[in-house]
Amino acid sequence: MISVELARSLRDAGLRWHPDTGDRFVIDKPGVDEDVYTVSEMTVERHDHPTGTILGFNGTTEWALDSVTADESLWLPREDQLRDLLGPAFVGLTRTVTPAGGALHTVSATIGGADRTFAATDPAIAYGEALVAYIAAALE
Repeated sequence: MISVELARSLRDAGLRWHPDTGDRFVIDKPGVDEDVYTVSEMTVERHDHPTGTILGFNGTTEWALDSVTADESLWLPREDQLRDLLGPAFVGLTRTVTPAGGALHTVSATIGGADRTFAATDPAIAYGEALVAYIAAALE
């Protein structure tokens, strides 16, 4: 899973979230951004209104929370969502075993006409870093 910091970088780069079932998110406020929630029809339900999207908490017992706006939330995209968002820029993913026995995942992407690589121990992080670069290049 990507970090809250990487999710903020994605949002700040221009990635917009349209909440859907299965999406993970945190409340983007200090002190409460450690609990990860999942949009689902049973516990966290999306309610679309002309003024914006509200995420309603149905029967949650973690703390007294009825709802938050999507703007107060921070999306934590999954690995598959990040890969899909890279679209045609995505070239490939490789996994290399390190001498210490761990794994390093490298995402290859063509961004701004140049071949680039992004490596991390978690493939979702490598995809997220590639997507930040892809969005930044597209907005230049």
